[in-house]
Amino acid sequence: MTRVKAKWLEDPAVQHVCEVLTKGGAEVYFVGGCVRNALLGVPVSDLDLSTNVAPQCVMALAEEAGIKAIPTGIDHGTVTLVYRGTPYEITTFRRDVVTDGRRAVVAFADRIEEDAARRDFTMNALYARPDGVLVDPLNGLPDLYARVVRFIGSAAQRIREDYLRSLRYFRFHAWYGNSDAGFDPDALSAIAENLDGIGRLSRERVGSEVLKLLAAPDPAPAIAVMRQVGLLSLILPGSDDRALGPLIHLEGDMPADPLCRLAVLGGDAPWEALRLSKSQAADVRLLRAGAEGTDGPATLAYHHGVSTARNVMLLRSALFEAPIAPDLETEITKGAAAVFPLSAKDLMPDLQGPALGAALKTLQKDWIRSEFMLDRDALLKRLL
Repeated sequence: MTRVKAKWLEDPAVQHVCEVLTKGGAEVYFVGGCVRNALLGVPVSDLDLSTNVAPQCVMALAEEAGIKAIPTGIDHGTVTLVYRGTPYEITTFRRDVVTDGRRAVVAFADRIEEDAARRDFTMNALYARPDGVLVDPLNGLPDLYARVVRFIGSAAQRIREDYLRSLRYFRFHAWYGNSDAGFDPDALSAIAENLDGIGRLSRERVGSEVLKLLAAPDPAPAIAVMRQVGLLSLILPGSDDRALGPLIHLEGDMPADPLCRLAVLGGDAPWEALRLSKSQAADVRLLRAGAEGTDGPATLAYHHGVSTARNVMLLRSALFEAPIAPDLETEITKGAAAVFPLSAKDLMPDLQGPALGAALKTLQKDWIRSEFMLDRDALLKRLL
């Protein structure tokens, strides 16, 4: 008997929520990512629970126990219980009735096997009782331990139910797959045969999935296979992943920056292809422009900060196969700490309006070219 061990399972608040439902006659299971990650020994971000009773029953049991119940997705069987300020999503067992490649019409189910069968990958169809005992309806545990990302049942059918699963396959492989074992041939064949469905997905959903993939420790192998099956060019027209591996190598122990990795892929306006937010789009544009420019690390750090300066220099090295300068961090630190010694009032009242702005801009350029060495008096002499 396999038992899941995790601190969140021992949390009194979590156990209380489970007891409220089980004492009312419901079966309760933790499911999906929290179970998968606990078994792998990696961090858990969300707790999702599944039950055999209808959402109205879940709400009634919670409210009777004084727990706030919110019908967040009651039509799809999901109720959010808020206990001691923490939300817990409880979803009734479901089975798909109709799917169109983007969303599903579901019906409530009585058996855990039906609920498991509608999920995407075997490693995500793992359940745990409140006491930690594992429930594995589809024998997904061997795949999890082998780190094999495998579709449940027919890969082609799973993909046609929701075409985003083609992208999710590569994302899960990047995060949890065994790179030495390679990619499941059945999955790749099904993905290649169903590429025409990708166009039905919203660009926001695709963008969210791509950024999650690029945030993985090393997404380069997954991205390379996406290119080989024709998926990468569909979602990022004009992209090229040749410099992604070198960039990841150059990053070393730095935290992954998915936007920097997206910038190294290039392509035709990826911010539009993936419907990025305005802030994300601006960051990618800045990184690409910086990588193609000539400003040094100190200048970049002065104008845009430490993180952007470092990312731009890594991008340049990866794209142009150039070594990282040994004094990179010293230059970045110098630029980030630099403070322009002049302000507008130093040039007034002799200069006003546009002339004042132009003079400040010129002097600042001179100061930057001097590697921030010119002081206030030296700059004023230049003006005279």
